[in-house]
Amino acid sequence: MPDKPEIPPVPPAGSALSRWWKSKRRAPVIIKQLQERDRRRMLKHFMGLDDSDRLLRFGTILPDEQVTKYVNKIDFSRDVVLGVYNNVFKLVAVGHLAFAPKTEATEKERVAEFGVSVSKSARGLGIGSRLFERAAMHCRNQDVDTLYMQCLSSNRVMMHIAKKAGMEIKREYGEADAYLQLPPPNPGSVLQEALEEQFAMIDYTLKANARAAVKWFEPKSKNRHPREGGDL
Repeated sequence: MPDKPEIPPVPPAGSALSRWWKSKRRAPVIIKQLQERDRRRMLKHFMGLDDSDRLLRFGTILPDEQVTKYVNKIDFSRDVVLGVYNNVFKLVAVGHLAFAPKTEATEKERVAEFGVSVSKSARGLGIGSRLFERAAMHCRNQDVDTLYMQCLSSNRVMMHIAKKAGMEIKREYGEADAYLQLPPPNPGSVLQEALEEQFAMIDYTLKANARAAVKWFEPKSKNRHPREGGDL
């Protein structure tokens, strides 16, 4: 009988080789632009952040009431909100791209500021970096050439994203401001964003239908009110 092919050993956990190994086996990060119908799931995502995560995301530990106000005040007609859903249709990451009037740093009509949060269950998969890349692409295609990020200097993930993107970083009083000058759009960037969003919409629909089917076939609890239940 022919010898069985040798299976390469898995690198030791925590090593640089292990991180590379995992990166090669990662599923693609599918990013969808969120809309009004996603607001409830956005609130659930932010409510799931603990105090330390809220400090890193907002620069302060926001109580639940303030988190609710933040989510309810998001204007989807003005800002762009990007999200990542996992395989069970749970929103595990949110990137908020807020637009503001131009500053001295640009001659364009608007500038953009980006903030991101990723649930603990979805960290270490490069989702934050991919959300930033998609946000930068959207800015380019909307003729916005200046992208800002503001975070605590202790926020290692955001600082890593900023450095990886080549952003200019200024630190002061425990906070860091980073900005990136973006190139103008081209046919390739416009087409790429359109294709990514179309693919994300298909993925979103499949996951939503699968989740609805699971909920439909789950045994109904006798004590549960008909209007109560999980997310669809």
